[in-house]
Amino acid sequence: MSEAPRVLLITSRFFLLGEIMTAFDRMGVRYRYLDTGGDELGLDEYLRALITAIKELRPHFALTVNHLGVDHEGLLTGLLSKLDIPLASWFVDNPALALALYANPAAQKTAVFTWDADNLEPLRGQGFDNVFYLPLAADERRFVPPDRPAPPDHPWRATVSFVGNSMVVKTAKRLEYADSGPQLLEALPVLAEAFGQHPEWSVRAFMAGHFAYLMPAFETLATPQRQLAFETAVIWESTRQYRARCLGQVMEFSPLIAGDEGWLLTFPDEGTRWRRLSELAYYDELPGFYPYSDVNFNCTSLQMKGAVNQRVFDVPACGAFLLTDHRAQMERLFEPGREVAVYGDPEEIPELVRHYLAHPEERARIAEAARKRVLAEHTYVTRMGQLLDVMKKTFG
Repeated sequence: MSEAPRVLLITSRFFLLGEIMTAFDRMGVRYRYLDTGGDELGLDEYLRALITAIKELRPHFALTVNHLGVDHEGLLTGLLSKLDIPLASWFVDNPALALALYANPAAQKTAVFTWDADNLEPLRGQGFDNVFYLPLAADERRFVPPDRPAPPDHPWRATVSFVGNSMVVKTAKRLEYADSGPQLLEALPVLAEAFGQHPEWSVRAFMAGHFAYLMPAFETLATPQRQLAFETAVIWESTRQYRARCLGQVMEFSPLIAGDEGWLLTFPDEGTRWRRLSELAYYDELPGFYPYSDVNFNCTSLQMKGAVNQRVFDVPACGAFLLTDHRAQMERLFEPGREVAVYGDPEEIPELVRHYLAHPEERARIAEAARKRVLAEHTYVTRMGQLLDVMKKTFG
């Protein structure tokens, strides 16, 4: 790409594309946004829209997030291959929860970027020749420090807060779709707990190696979609257990939990030990929410065993303080103790929260150092620059 890069953005759901387009605008990158409309767009209409966009833009490559907008049958990858146009797919969720449903996902001239370095070797094992690490980032123009201190009587004001899903309803919905039968259903709590404590990232591989007696029942699930739904349910149930355990450790601080109604089932004593807010809008509410807490608490979804999640970037971008669980890949991004406060085991949480609440100057120093690191290395402009460099070096 000796000339200014041109990128065709393809998706079936507007997820992270806003941040990417804003970054491209700031970088002077030409792009065209093509919404394939999911199942609402017919095959002929899909192909016409795609061909028209390619003719008008003449892109150097196409870009999608989590393979959204890439049809399962392989029409997009086949057409791009025929036209000699590379495809970049940036996974910011577990690729195992998506790629199993695609025909020929490892098409020629496909580059896969993943936010989780643990996925690099498994993706290469699936036949992808071009696999790269590209972590998450923050939109530093949206997530900014507030102009004034939080008023003490504001409903968002909290000593300790947590933003996240309980995974109660999400797990139940995946199990309902999987229709997995009594043996798998009965084994789910123990299977999920064991999976959460093991470094293996693939549920299927973990079952085969450690719960082999369940594999016949799993393999009798009628479709790949049902098998994938059960694998997802294991991850979500594992996360549900982990988050319940971690949040249980902060109950002495009367936390504010912003999330779904499943938290009312997890902790029925809402109103006495903790407060609940309904789920907050990511773009419109979270940037203002984080600075209202002395300690923003984080416990990561177990779809990622070694990577850090979005809050590790967004909270410090707001100039706010974060206490998060340690992840193996964290040292690539932040310096624990100086730029981020971490706990290694849920049992450590109460003492650490007490410490940081008693030392506001230390909280401020860590938050300031983390924000400087975000602005220097972890913005979407930085990430898109890294992606463009890789695509140029890989495909010319």
